[in-house]
Amino acid sequence: MADFIELIRKPWPWYVAGPLIGLTVPILLLLGNKSFGISSSLRHICAAVIPANISFFKYDWKKEAWNLFFVGGITIGGFVATHWLSNPNTIVVSTSTQQTLSHLGITDFSGLMPADLFSVSSIFTLKGFIFLVLGGFLVGFGTRYAGGCTSGHAIMGLSNLQWPSLVATISFMVGGFACTHLLFPVIFQLIK
Repeated sequence: MADFIELIRKPWPWYVAGPLIGLTVPILLLLGNKSFGISSSLRHICAAVIPANISFFKYDWKKEAWNLFFVGGITIGGFVATHWLSNPNTIVVSTSTQQTLSHLGITDFSGLMPADLFSVSSIFTLKGFIFLVLGGFLVGFGTRYAGGCTSGHAIMGLSNLQWPSLVATISFMVGGFACTHLLFPVIFQLIK
């Protein structure tokens, strides 16, 4: 048992993790599901608990109940991994990335995400508001506008050869590169 715990505490190589993620699509297709993504589960939750007469939430959400169990598993798995399986020594940030981020005021690389940005205390700063609150709103809006999230489009949509998923995935990547290399430094210079 100790060997198993030690195995799952280490980062898995791409040739193990990649095929496991890739097998998600054929398994879902064999089970008769043609959609996969995290953002759709929020719609299912709203349809289940909001009694309002909103047409967007009027559908048989019970057919997609498996997705709610999937999200529950992610939540429980994340909690277990963070509290009992985390190994902070396995997170390695390259020296050049640390130097670039330190010029922007990000210096705490002790966890999975920099505490300078992603902590409860940073929510109440201008920087935290922009990145966590405004950024979260934009991600949610973009997910709804694009008809799905990055995992839904990039994993399931591309596997089903859906043209909109190709356009969405390319747009996610271009937007991510533009924000990282153009917008991110400007925002940090303005709010330093």
